[in-house]
Amino acid sequence: MTQKLLLAAALAAIPLTAVAQGPAPAITPEQIVEARRAAYFLSGGSFAQMKATADAGGDVKGLVFPSRTLARWARTLPTMFPEGSNVPPTKARPEVWSDRPGFEAAAAAYAEAAGRMAEAAQAGDREAFLARWTEVRGACGACHDSYRND
Repeated sequence: MTQKLLLAAALAAIPLTAVAQGPAPAITPEQIVEARRAAYFLSGGSFAQMKATADAGGDVKGLVFPSRTLARWARTLPTMFPEGSNVPPTKARPEVWSDRPGFEAAAAAYAEAAGRMAEAAQAGDREAFLARWTEVRGACGACHDSYRND
């Protein structure tokens, strides 16, 4: 619940901050890399917490929001890799840009799997949720295998 409140507060502050500061300055490739790395860390933490909750017998209905958030992140993910953002400390392989259709398909598979996980959470079906969690993990790993350096 605390995470939801913090996220809501952060999202609510964005428009006010933008208005107060005027037009946003250009974002550097290094800032783009840091933003996507932060999003990956946040999604990874959320993903791990969902598994821990389900494994502990928690109510998976409470995992609808983070599941949908992962699906949203996956749909947005390709936009976080514009041309020219393959700069340190990125772990992105050049194939992100040279095989853009494949990269976008991998992100779409991740989004679809996360959407199915959200449906299982909405139904309150713990076993289905855990099965979908494994699918999301597989989709995430498949993308990392092809498009991320270790």
